[in-house]
Amino acid sequence: MSDDKYSTPDISHLRQEDFERVYEPAEDTFLFLDALAKEHEYIKEKKPSCCVEIGCGSGVCITFLAKMLGPTAAMYWCTDINPLAVLAAKRTAEQNGVTVIPVLTDLVQCLQPRLKNQVDVLLFNPPYVVTPTEEVGSDGIEASWAGGCHGREVMDRLFPLIPDILSPLGIFYLVIIKENNAEEIEDIMKGYGYKMWIILSRRSGPEFLSILKFTR
Repeated sequence: MSDDKYSTPDISHLRQEDFERVYEPAEDTFLFLDALAKEHEYIKEKKPSCCVEIGCGSGVCITFLAKMLGPTAAMYWCTDINPLAVLAAKRTAEQNGVTVIPVLTDLVQCLQPRLKNQVDVLLFNPPYVVTPTEEVGSDGIEASWAGGCHGREVMDRLFPLIPDILSPLGIFYLVIIKENNAEEIEDIMKGYGYKMWIILSRRSGPEFLSILKFTR
């Protein structure tokens, strides 16, 4: 494992054929890594013991978090609806010398009882692209980007679960694009008792990406 805790995880074990079925790290991924690096001291001060990534894809983000905080500082979990993504994430963690527990499930469905009010850091780079509703929720690579109406159909399903899974001092980080309507998301989360901050924003081609942070 690299001594540089801010280095992008090594994914040399993954081949182009893997990325035909698993989301390949792209601008949204790298913006997420930059945001986590920026938040490092803030996260570290919270002394997290349980970190979870939903929709892990290749596992780059949860592996980066584990490298940044330290492989023994917390338990690291990740979930995905795509079985090949779950396998890829496990391999990425191993390639980078950290332990991540991958779970094949929709959002956090299989983990909800176990993780009730236990998650200190929650990461989600959701399917945020505006698409027809019928493209949402496959178990293939389409699930990594198809967000349905306003690109929000998947993340809107997660928001009501946040109060149940986040710990009292838990932090939730979310990737969105402009079309997802940050103001509406802020109002929704405010209804659950959370404040919102925009950590980083960046234009990537036609997309304007932002990383949001939520805390109680």
